Amino acid sequence: MLRYLLNRLLGMVAVMFLVATIVFVILRLISGDPASVMLGPEASQADVAALRAHLGLDRPLPVQYGTWLLQLAQGDLGQSIFLNKPVLAALADRAEPTFWLTLMSLIIASAIALPVGILSAVKRGTALDQSVLTFSMFTSSVPSFWLGLILMQIFSVKLGWLPVAGYGGPDASLATRLSHLILPAVVLGLVNSALITRFIRASMLDVLRDDYVRTARAKGLPERRVVMKHAVRNALIPILTVLGLTTALLISGAVVTETVFGLPGVGSLVVSAVKRRDYPVIQGALLVIAAIYVLINLVIDLLYLVVDPRVRY
Repeated sequence: MLRYLLNRLLGMVAVMFLVATIVFVILRLISGDPASVMLGPEASQADVAALRAHLGLDRPLPVQYGTWLLQLAQGDLGQSIFLNKPVLAALADRAEPTFWLTLMSLIIASAIALPVGILSAVKRGTALDQSVLTFSMFTSSVPSFWLGLILMQIFSVKLGWLPVAGYGGPDASLATRLSHLILPAVVLGLVNSALITRFIRASMLDVLRDDYVRTARAKGLPERRVVMKHAVRNALIPILTVLGLTTALLISGAVVTETVFGLPGVGSLVVSAVKRRDYPVIQGALLVIAAIYVLINLVIDLLYLVVDPRVRY
């Protein structure tokens, strides 16, 4: 077990190094100069050159890359060009809306997908199963921004049940802020429930064909006990995998939804940074998201031991 963890940690370091290199190279290939954006179109070339020198953008790319890697090794993601504050602090200031949005979306997606996917597998080939497959295909193909605008028009503009956008004022309570997240969480939950539903259905169908399920039924056990105790428990490994991947996708895929609903989360921060060519913020956000992906995969792999004692590393 310890050897497995050490190997995974070394692999995580290698993956993060590759991600850091790719992010650095891609951002430098994008047209646009942060100094020119900051100073505006009326700035002189001398002023732009002076600001580039101050920000270190005039140095050769290998030097910039080496300096950035050295900062990363010390846990420093750099200084935001426009916000004039450490990137970690900027991300921490925007983390709360993204965290609650991801958590609420995952709860909604799981609450829909788990019972629906299991029921669809048990009722395979019936009208219910076909309806579930149709609904999954429809929700997975619906753009999240379109669904968000439709729900906003119905529940916020016409009915007035929920806030249109924003995250509440500076002194708003947690309940008020969470009420602003209901609509975007429903949007992300519905869209991502389709993938989870199909994975759960496929995993359950594989398990329901196994001999031990037939044996349990032959012994006269109630169908509910056969499904919940024997089938679902043995289908949990692929279900955990898709739930972990969905969590990571929700964190990285909330950019559009946060923009539509005007949420001051990490997604809107990244959008602003891209428009301003704020390289440190873009690089730091992408690295943090990649690290979350890797950590979630590690946690899911370790949960396999809890779910299925037959798994050995």
